[in-house]
Amino acid sequence: MMSKFFNFLIVWFFIVVTSGCNQQSQENGQEVVQTQPEHVGYLRIPFNWPVTTIDPGLTKDLAHIEVVEQLFLGLTDFDPKTYEVLPELATGWEVSDDGMVYTFKLRQDVKWTRGEPVTAHDIVWAIRRNVAPKTNSPNAYTLYTLKNAEAIHRGKPVDVSGVYTLDDYGEPATKQSVDVQIPSDVLPLGVRAIDDYTVEFTLEHPAGYFPALASMWTYRPLPRHVIEQYGDDWTEPEYIQTNGSYVLAEWNKGSQLILKKNPYYYDAKSVNISEVHYYIVPESTLGLAMYEQNELDIIGGQVYLNLPPEDIPRIKQDPILRKERQMSPHFCTEWYGFNTRRFPMDNPLVRKAISAAIDKQTLIDIVVQGNHLTATTFTRPPIFGSVDPSEEVGIQFNPKQAKAWLAEAGYPEGKGFPQVILMYNFDETRSNIAKGIKTILKHYLNIDIEVRALDYDRYLDIIYQPTTPHIFRMGWCADYPDANNWLHEVFHPDKGINWIGWKNQEFAEVVDKAQRISDQMVRKQLYYRAEQILTEEEAAIIPLYFSSAQFLVKPWVKGWYNMAFGGQHIRNWSLEN
Repeated sequence: MMSKFFNFLIVWFFIVVTSGCNQQSQENGQEVVQTQPEHVGYLRIPFNWPVTTIDPGLTKDLAHIEVVEQLFLGLTDFDPKTYEVLPELATGWEVSDDGMVYTFKLRQDVKWTRGEPVTAHDIVWAIRRNVAPKTNSPNAYTLYTLKNAEAIHRGKPVDVSGVYTLDDYGEPATKQSVDVQIPSDVLPLGVRAIDDYTVEFTLEHPAGYFPALASMWTYRPLPRHVIEQYGDDWTEPEYIQTNGSYVLAEWNKGSQLILKKNPYYYDAKSVNISEVHYYIVPESTLGLAMYEQNELDIIGGQVYLNLPPEDIPRIKQDPILRKERQMSPHFCTEWYGFNTRRFPMDNPLVRKAISAAIDKQTLIDIVVQGNHLTATTFTRPPIFGSVDPSEEVGIQFNPKQAKAWLAEAGYPEGKGFPQVILMYNFDETRSNIAKGIKTILKHYLNIDIEVRALDYDRYLDIIYQPTTPHIFRMGWCADYPDANNWLHEVFHPDKGINWIGWKNQEFAEVVDKAQRISDQMVRKQLYYRAEQILTEEEAAIIPLYFSSAQFLVKPWVKGWYNMAFGGQHIRNWSLEN
C-alpha cells in the first residue's frame, strides 16, 4: 500500500507541480550557464511579499524583521555560531538577586541619522508606545514580562499605590487629573531610565530568558520627536531616522526597497556593503531565473524567497549552482492549526485522525524537496525546552490508527464527514503542500477537504478568531531561543496569540509555571509536558517539519552566514571580486 501511494504522489507531483520548472537553455546539446565575473557594487536580495511596514513596533513577519534588523539596534543580539546572547546597543547588564530587576548600561556612541544621541529615554518611550492599546502592536505580548505591561495593553486597572489615569502611551496623566500625590520614581510600566545611558526593567516574575527577549524589535529605541511630528508617515525615506548599520534610502512599496550604509552607525568603518537592494519577487521560479541571470546575489532561506522545490534536483546536479548551494539551520516550524472552536475540529478525535493520516516524510521528499526534519512537536530543536524527536512525543504517521480515530469520532470510512476548509497564504511550496495534504486525506481517510489560498495580508486578517478557518497553515520562527517564545506566546489561551482558539487549563498552568521558575531542569520537564498536551493528547495542531534553510549565494558575497532567526547580519558581509 505504501509503495503504491508513494508512486501515486510522485505522479501527482510531476503532473501538478513541475509544469513551472525553469530549464537552463541548451545550445548544440550543451548546457549554457551564464556567469558574471564580478558583483555590481551593491547587494541584491529578493522578498516574495511586499514590505508594508518598517516600524519596529508594527513588525509582523520575516521580511519586516529582516529590514528592521538592518535599520535599528537591539539591546542584545546573538552569536551566529552558538546563539549566546551578546550586548549590542547595551554594553552589559546586571540582574537583582531575586531575578526581578534587570539593569542595562548603554553605549554612548550610538546616534540617530541626524546626529542626535540614542539614549535610555528613547527605549523607555518606545516600549510605552508599543504596549499602549492605541498603537495596536502585533507583538505587544512580548512586553508582558514587564511589570504591568499586560494590564496596560489590555486596558485593565493598574495598582501603583495611587489613583490616576494613564495617557495613550501608558505614562501617568498630568497632575490636573490626579487626586493624590504620585512619587516621582513610581511608574506604571516596568521600565525606566535611571540616567541617559542606563535603563532599568522590572519584571512581573523572574525570567532568565529576559536578555534574549530584550533583542526583540518591540524593545528597540525609537525617535520620539520624529514619530510625534510625522505620525504614520515617520518611516518615509525623507523623515525616518535610524541607528543601525543602514538607513532607508528609497521605498517603492510593492516593488523595491533600498538601504544605504549609515554614516552615523557607531561601527560604520566595518560595514563593507554600501547598499542593499531588496526586490519584491512574487514567484520563486522567477527569483531563481533572476539569480541565474546574475540579477540577484542571494536567494533562499524562506525570507529571501524559497528555492523552487521542483528545481532542487537540477540545482544539486548543476556544476555551478551546486557549488553555490548553502545549507543552514533555520529555527522555524512549519505547521497547520485546527480551529478548535469550529465543528468538527472541536472534536479531538477528528484532529488526531487527520494528524495521524499525514505522511510528512513523503511531503518533504516529494513535494517540498528540502532537507527538513519531520516534526511531531512544536518547539524546534535545539531551542531550550524543545523535545528531542527520539522521545516520540506527538502523533506519529499511522494510517490504521487514523481510520480508527475517525470512526470513533462518528465518521467510519469518512462517511458523513462535513465540509472542511484548509486555508494557506499563497506561495508555490505552500500550495503544493496543501494539495498534497488534500490528496493524502482523501487516500487514507476518504474525506474531501476544500483548499483555498489568500494573499498574505488578507490571510493574516482572517486567521484570527472568530474567522479562523477549520485548518490553516502557519509557520513560527524563533524570536529568541527559549520555548517560552513558542508555547506560551503562541498557544497560551489568555496571554498568547492563540490563533487556534484553544483553551486547556493544564497547558496554561504548565507554561505559566515554566515562565516563572529559574530551575532549568524543571523548566525542561514542564515544556515536555506542554508539548504532550498540545501535540499528542489534544492534537490542537499538526507540526509538519522543522525547517532547514537552503540558499544559493554568489561567490563574490564574502563572509556570508545565515542567522537562524532575527534578521541577517549584512553588516558583517562584503562584496569582493
